[in-house]
Amino acid sequence: MAKISILLDTDIFIDYFNLGRFHALFDSSRFTLYYSVMTKKELLTKQGLRDNERASILDELARCRLVPLSDSITARYSDLRRRHPSLEKADALIAATALIKRLPLMTRNKRHFRLIDGLTLFGE
Repeated sequence: MAKISILLDTDIFIDYFNLGRFHALFDSSRFTLYYSVMTKKELLTKQGLRDNERASILDELARCRLVPLSDSITARYSDLRRRHPSLEKADALIAATALIKRLPLMTRNKRHFRLIDGLTLFGE
């Protein structure tokens, strides 16, 4: 069976770390999990983050695939910010990553992304 590739929004990682949700997703060999540079930044710059928490985050991120920033992602980001001025910068970068890499985005915050044409969303 082919693996399912998904870009994870930051909130999915947060729920996994804090609430133990989404274990089936993280622990399954059926999925190839990707994340944006913005997600890495958001996770690692949380105020009050302890060294052991930072190490746990880095260990989990190492099991997933980072999508590096590229010219095409930054161009799409700029386009999204111009078209949707109310879209948060972090959300625009994550959405641009999903669009350029043609990955569905798993998020709990569908309302943040629902106005973006061509973006496939999974989640709540």
